[in-house]
Amino acid sequence: MNFFQAQDQARRKTWQLGILFGAAVVTLVFFTNLLVALFFAWPDMQQGASFAQGVARIPTDTWFFISVGVIGLIGTACVYKFMTIRGGGRAVAEALGGHLIHQSTQVPQQRRLLNIVEEMAIAAGIAVPPVYLIPESSINAFAAGFSPDDAVMGINQGTLDLLNREELQGVVAHEFSHILNGDMRINLRLMAILHGILFLGMIGYGLMRAGGFSRRNGLPIVVMGLGLIAIGYGGTFFGNIIKSAVSRQREFLADASAVQFTRNPSGIADALKKIGGHVEGSQMRNEEAAQMSHMFFGSIKSLRGMFATHPPLDERIRAIEPNWNGQFPAVHAGASGQSHGYAAAGAMGFSAGGTQRETLVERVGQPDAAALAAAQQLIQETDTTLNHAAHDPFEAQALVYGLLIESESAELHLRAAQQSSQAHQLQLISATAGPAITDLVTAYLPRLARTGAVDKLALFEMAVPALKSMSRSQYQQFNQLATRLITSDGVVDVFEWVLHRLLVKEVRPHFEGPVKQHGRIGSFSKIASEAGTLLSILASIGHQDTTLAAEAFAAGCAELDIKTNFEHQHVFNYEEMNDALGRLRQLKPLLKPALLKACATTIEYDQISSDAEYALLQGIGATLDCPVPLLRAT
Repeated sequence: MNFFQAQDQARRKTWQLGILFGAAVVTLVFFTNLLVALFFAWPDMQQGASFAQGVARIPTDTWFFISVGVIGLIGTACVYKFMTIRGGGRAVAEALGGHLIHQSTQVPQQRRLLNIVEEMAIAAGIAVPPVYLIPESSINAFAAGFSPDDAVMGINQGTLDLLNREELQGVVAHEFSHILNGDMRINLRLMAILHGILFLGMIGYGLMRAGGFSRRNGLPIVVMGLGLIAIGYGGTFFGNIIKSAVSRQREFLADASAVQFTRNPSGIADALKKIGGHVEGSQMRNEEAAQMSHMFFGSIKSLRGMFATHPPLDERIRAIEPNWNGQFPAVHAGASGQSHGYAAAGAMGFSAGGTQRETLVERVGQPDAAALAAAQQLIQETDTTLNHAAHDPFEAQALVYGLLIESESAELHLRAAQQSSQAHQLQLISATAGPAITDLVTAYLPRLARTGAVDKLALFEMAVPALKSMSRSQYQQFNQLATRLITSDGVVDVFEWVLHRLLVKEVRPHFEGPVKQHGRIGSFSKIASEAGTLLSILASIGHQDTTLAAEAFAAGCAELDIKTNFEHQHVFNYEEMNDALGRLRQLKPLLKPALLKACATTIEYDQISSDAEYALLQGIGATLDCPVPLLRAT
């Protein structure tokens, strides 16, 4: 299954969960009405009347109020749970007692973990997620959030203590699969739904306690309480079966994706073996973990059968290593080893040609070992000073300002205007952010001038977790200043647009919440005009010759089987680009591969492509919610 199929399946599963939830609510309403009928009929039944006669004396509108009340209680409980986890992955990690691992940490184990997460995020083309350390000595991990943009990763201390680099890399790759396949939103919705169903049982428990202290009608109240407990926990019983079935299926998929990502089956397989050989396995002591059991790498309780949220360890291992001997090695503290090697893989690049365009689409949300190797190389080749700045919360802001004001142009006759514009932008930074930030920006500019477009984007991606550590007020100032820097010279160039798209996509959701996406457009004919605008802009940017640009545009349209007119763009019009992409992002997931392929076809038509063009493709992918890995022209 590729990324687009996984996203489509996740969307359909959300609808299925909604239908199952509706059926559960109807069932709960029916049994609650039945229980209340018994409660009201009880006095008449004690006097010799039948149950039907007792029910007949109950006013008809009582059933309406009971039904509305039950639905209201369940809905309120679900909304309450959603509110408690509205912070996304961060709220889940903090509920488990986790604390953020700062990007500037020098603790060797933590530094190794952050390096692995950073490499994989850049290889996958998504924002580097913040990482939380969970104070548990077992081997476990999770990824949580409403979208890849607000995702966080949680890692148990035992995972760091007991796994070597390859094993840890396998676990992290497994969690990245959950991020990319849309599992996280399903997991959070399951938490809220199950809490709503369970809430009736919690009310029943309260009634039962109240009835025990009541001298009048104590027995009926206790009976009603017991009935509500049975109804609520019965609903939760079946809800947990559904949750476990969904979770087991996704775990096998995540294991397989981790192997593809790292091209190192022994990494994740050995991590699973260590769970089996560790005295604490993957169990969690935190009480909050029970309702999140389906989110973890390993099962938090020893359950089998239909209640198990994870397949048995031996089945997961044999799916990866069919010839495994069935033995779990004894695991002790300090057994992680010192392996620091990288998975072997060829360098990634891509040149013109239909096969390479297909490869681009295949890599969206489905990173492989070549993408991981390329990401590692990209990180290793970045300027040391700039790399350090990307991991410091204060210096990361200065780095982004520097990325926004450093011009791509090398034309001598533009140098004077460029220097004048930079002087004005530095004045804006000084007046808003202060002289310390301004000094850092000034120091970074010469280094950024020697850095290519793709390497700049890698620096930005590395800086995302540090940017997310800002306070809300700091973010608001940062965001306002970034926007002013982009528009201060009256022109928004392609690279500035890409950076702004990434800021909106990857940083804003952390502070303002993720933007909901509803992919409802199922035909390119409905968005032919917007697709034509996008391809016209790409053809105009990538091809100076108007005739060649028109041919490139036609080739892109042919991929989508649409007919629309080519409009040559003499100047990059970011407003038209935003308007077109705003509509195109409403496409259903299974249509987006063709759109990305059409973009790549248009860009590569003349068989001469630049890093700047691939940077533009990165911005388009981010806007369409399609994680495009960083690419270098070859």
